[in-house]
Amino acid sequence: MSRIGRKAVEVPAKVKVSVSGRTVTIEGPKGSLSFEHRPEVSVSFDEGAKAISVSVDEALIAEDRAVRAYWGTTRAILNNMVIGVTEGYEKKLEIVGVGWTGTVSGQSLSLKVGYANKIDVPIPTGLTVTTDKQLITVQGADKQMVGHFAATVRAKRKPEPYNGKGIKYLDEVIQRKQGKAFGK
Repeated sequence: MSRIGRKAVEVPAKVKVSVSGRTVTIEGPKGSLSFEHRPEVSVSFDEGAKAISVSVDEALIAEDRAVRAYWGTTRAILNNMVIGVTEGYEKKLEIVGVGWTGTVSGQSLSLKVGYANKIDVPIPTGLTVTTDKQLITVQGADKQMVGHFAATVRAKRKPEPYNGKGIKYLDEVIQRKQGKAFGK
C-alpha cells in the first residue's frame, strides 16, 4: 500500500477541478494546469468533500511493484498542481562575480557571466522572471517548469569551488577549496 497515494488531496474553495478520462485539469487564481495520469491509476474528484482521491486495483499491486510507485507519484503531482495554482512556486538564483548581471528583455533572460558574449535564455510561457542586478527570481504555477528553468539558468555558469563565482541558488552553500600554496 502506498502511504502517500492513500491520502486525499484537499482542494481549496477557489480551485476548480475537472476529470475527463485520464486527463485532470486544475484551475486556480495563479493559472491552469493539466496532467494525464497512467492507465493503471484511477483519479476521481468528490465535489461535496472537495477532495481528489487516487486509487489503484489491488490485483495490479500484487502483480507489478511499479504500480504502487505510480499511485504515490500521481497523488504527489496532483497535490503540487493544487499548490501551484493557489500559491505558486518560486526559485531564487544569485549571480556571484564582479560585473556579472542578468537582465530580462522581452521573453528572454540575458546573462553577462564572464564570457565574451552575453547568453540569452528563452523564458517559457507560464513563467515570470524578474531580475535585480545579481538576483534572479523565477515564479510560476508549474513546479517542474520553475525548477527546470532555474536549473537551466544555473547550468550556464555553475559556481566554481575556488573563488565561488557563478550562478547559484540563493540558499545553496558552495564548498570552497583551498588553492595551491606557493612557497614553503
